[in-house]
Amino acid sequence: MTLFIALMENPIFALIILPLLILTARIFDVTLGTLRIVFISQGRRKLAPIVGFFEIFIWLLAVGQIFNNLTNFIYYFAYAGGFAIGNYVGLIVEDKISLGLLSLQLIIRENPENLIGLLKENGYSLTTMSAEGARGIVKLVLLIIKRKNLPKILELIRQNNPKAFISIEQVKSVKGGNFPSHTKTRWELFNRRKR
Repeated sequence: MTLFIALMENPIFALIILPLLILTARIFDVTLGTLRIVFISQGRRKLAPIVGFFEIFIWLLAVGQIFNNLTNFIYYFAYAGGFAIGNYVGLIVEDKISLGLLSLQLIIRENPENLIGLLKENGYSLTTMSAEGARGIVKLVLLIIKRKNLPKILELIRQNNPKAFISIEQVKSVKGGNFPSHTKTRWELFNRRKR
């Protein structure tokens, strides 16, 4: 205990270690906050409150250090820096885990059959319609995909119809439909066990 007290009274702790701890705590809590917002928007009612608990717990620890040392501006910069970095890290983590579904609407003027055939060969269910655009008859292709499959589908579109108009929207939930089979990620297996 006396070693801990001696460490806290050391100037290196106050000038370097504690600001780094505040910075790290803010990075974690803001990252968790970003994920919590994503979980709420996707209707994950069980996961969002758990993440929210840890987000606020870490935030309270960081704010507690600020209030204990109101005159030290290094802590303010560490707090603000952690917030900024946490937003960036949260977006990267959210992008890496790629949860959720997307709705793609494609408008294709030239040779839509090749792309439609490739999408079907890869196991994607889609709906097509003939429509009239500003420059004549077009093919409208609608499909719902898992977000992690977006890069693959965009590459297929670029290779086969580089001039296709693409609209992408987030989908909260769907009922039914067919999705390509793939190896389940640990995240998907974890969520399936919780249901």
